Amino acid sequence: MSVELLIGNELGTKAYLPAVEEGIEWTTERKDTPGKLTFQIWKDDVLDFSEGSAVRLKHNGDEIFFGFVFKQQRDREQRISVTAYDQLRYLKNKDTIVYEGKTADALIRMVAADYAMNVGTLENTNYVIESRVEENTSLFEMFQNALDLTLTNTGEMFVLYDEFGKLTLKHLSSMAVGTPGAFLMVDEETGENFEYTSSIDENTYNRIKLTYDNEDTGFREVYISQDSGNMNRWGILQYFDTLKKGENGPEKADALLQLYNKKTRGLKLTKVLGDNRVRAGSMIVVNLDLGDVKVRNFMLVEKCKHLYKENEHWMDLTLRGGEFVA
Repeated sequence: MSVELLIGNELGTKAYLPAVEEGIEWTTERKDTPGKLTFQIWKDDVLDFSEGSAVRLKHNGDEIFFGFVFKQQRDREQRISVTAYDQLRYLKNKDTIVYEGKTADALIRMVAADYAMNVGTLENTNYVIESRVEENTSLFEMFQNALDLTLTNTGEMFVLYDEFGKLTLKHLSSMAVGTPGAFLMVDEETGENFEYTSSIDENTYNRIKLTYDNEDTGFREVYISQDSGNMNRWGILQYFDTLKKGENGPEKADALLQLYNKKTRGLKLTKVLGDNRVRAGSMIVVNLDLGDVKVRNFMLVEKCKHLYKENEHWMDLTLRGGEFVA
């Protein structure tokens, strides 16, 4: 097993291959969180780096992480604990932006250019947002608002992440790990333990009510989409919101019901055999008997932590599925 960690100097003119203590952790989360790399290295007479220094991690030749040092802590033995984040860390910056007639991917491309961020593949989200004002809002929140509007109006989910130094946006269907007939599968043999939850307590709605105050007619328009069967089973769980000009009320109500009219299922797996292709936003096949349900389908990775040691590679996974709620 080959783990290669490089760290640059403050000016970016040199790169060092430091002595790394076992246990490099790479963590990603699907929403509003940058990828994080934590590790410990030993100080010597040659090593020279500081906050802002670039960090690169490769494992068995795979490009895992590219980011920058944001924190370091030393002890008396000259062991340095380092925390680095990928490019998404800069999405914590706040700004005020007004935009019209843009898809979420177009918004991301525009803002990324303003902040000199490196951009990779940004798949077309197709849904055009008529107009929006984002005031004193983090870039993370701006992007997520646009992606949430796309999701609630079309039912289509997209994942924003950093792929080895490039801002990337992909549709959920592009996030499956593997290829047809050879998708990555997690089962009893590949994971040490699991924790499973099933709930209608959060993000479950069987009645959608949307209103729009039509200034042209002077009337309030009301759009309702509901599932009477699930209302009888669970009681009325209502989602309420107001529409903005240009939004299609009936279509959005139906899309929201399709999205939220189901149980939420969560699954945490610990000490799963590591696979470098898995990150937050990935889709993996799960084949497990969870008690009240047997799962043999794709699940969405909400959070992923990789642990790299000299001869070991493990993952802890937080999954959601087979129904997805933003």
